[in-house]
Amino acid sequence: MALTGIQILKMLPKKNCGECAIPTCLAFAMKVAAGQAEIEKCPYVTDETKATISEASAPPIRTIKFGSGDSAFTTGGETCLFRHEKRFENPTGIAVLVTTAMSDADVDGRIERFNSLSYERVGVIMQADLIAVKDADGDQGKFTALVRKVIDGSARASLILMSDKAVNLAAGAKICGDRTPLLYGATADNAAEMAVMAKEAGCPLGLRGSNLDGTVELSEKLQAEGLKDLVIDSGARTLRACLEDNVVSRRAAIKSKFKPLGFPIISFPCEMTDDPMMEAMISSVLIAKYAGIVVLSDLQGDILFPLLLEQLNIFTDPQRPMVVQEDVYNINGPDENSPMLITCNFSLTYFIVSGEIEGSKVPSWLLIKDTEGLSVLTAWAAGKFGADLIAQFINKSGILDKVKHRDLIIPGYLASLKGELEEELPGWTIIIGPREAGHLPAFLKEWKPAA
Repeated sequence: MALTGIQILKMLPKKNCGECAIPTCLAFAMKVAAGQAEIEKCPYVTDETKATISEASAPPIRTIKFGSGDSAFTTGGETCLFRHEKRFENPTGIAVLVTTAMSDADVDGRIERFNSLSYERVGVIMQADLIAVKDADGDQGKFTALVRKVIDGSARASLILMSDKAVNLAAGAKICGDRTPLLYGATADNAAEMAVMAKEAGCPLGLRGSNLDGTVELSEKLQAEGLKDLVIDSGARTLRACLEDNVVSRRAAIKSKFKPLGFPIISFPCEMTDDPMMEAMISSVLIAKYAGIVVLSDLQGDILFPLLLEQLNIFTDPQRPMVVQEDVYNINGPDENSPMLITCNFSLTYFIVSGEIEGSKVPSWLLIKDTEGLSVLTAWAAGKFGADLIAQFINKSGILDKVKHRDLIIPGYLASLKGELEEELPGWTIIIGPREAGHLPAFLKEWKPAA
């Protein structure tokens, strides 16, 4: 059972040293209890206390990490059944499958599409995360050669190695080096040798049960062998069965703290249908209902983008607005005589305004002020988009070195700030822009610096 902040505080040295970057031990304990800080940040806690608190405060779905550096991938760590209860923690990983049965051209095409299909939305880069390398015929030489090909072909891919043979997985893991892969293929028949191999390789292990009961038995067996980092697959290969198993697994782990099912789920839409559109539909259901990783047979832009957009929406914190970074953004290649506009850092506002500016073809400077994700009027009403704060931001932003003029275009809804801004920014001309972003193109085309 999770510990309360007060219970954690009783185990701390109560030095209030601030070395954890939090002023007091009470505040630190509360953040640990809320999952916002890790107990390891305290330099004075004993190893025994760390182990006790870590175990008690661990999420019911274990956090699994593999890969390294830019190719690192995290799944699990979930604490709730429904997003509105709190938030979902780690986005479902999207993987593409390559096998030793494929031609070089097919493999190269999948790797190329994995590398190239990338999209930016609300300041977030959206792309597939993993490549699953499958040993289709048990030939270790072909399998390791394919693993090497994938490693050389994509520097950012996290890897899933799939084989029924522990010795082949061990050879593949050795090639991966510090790009620690997920090893998949433990079954009731090979569990013992897979457990030994995974421990020696230091990699998380994926298991496949014959059904949900078989998954529980296999999970318990592997945990008894000392494995803590597991990814589970109930073996279901129809949408209905997979959805039911995913829901039962998540509910058992969250509501009943049932440890054999307290691991991320890996699902294989690629094995459920030969129709790419149906595969996408199945994936969309499983992303929404608890799959930590979905493996696709191929990547196509018209199929991948909707899944990435669903992933982004589901794994956005509903209690925290999406924001872009406070900065000066250049749009259409502005120079020292280009217009200068300012708005808030609410993502939707930024992308609407920047899109209209881009569409106008007028080179412009767009200043984005941090308003903690609030929209223009809400931020102004909350005191986060006032004249004094705007002036401070402009003076420290570096924009003064980029432009000759001192004309600032403000949102039309902030017309009342004109006088205050002119007081805060002596010598500046404050121009009231249009209320609606859609009117910006015409406005910018008519703009000229004040004399």
